[in-house]
Amino acid sequence: MYEHFFQCPYCWETISMLLDSSVREQSYVEDCEVCCNPMQLTPVFEASELVGFEAINIEQ
Repeated sequence: MYEHFFQCPYCWETISMLLDSSVREQSYVEDCEVCCNPMQLTPVFEASELVGFEAINIEQ
């Protein structure tokens, strides 16, 4: 597991999530632990290293 810190696309608070580095590319919806709004997370790993990450507002 890989802990990644990023800003919520709604409330702009810095939060962290544990990401599964055994899956190269994934996309899923998770609620912000501060404001509870849903965001789509898309982490990309290469050789268990995070090479890309996007957290987007899905209610645009």
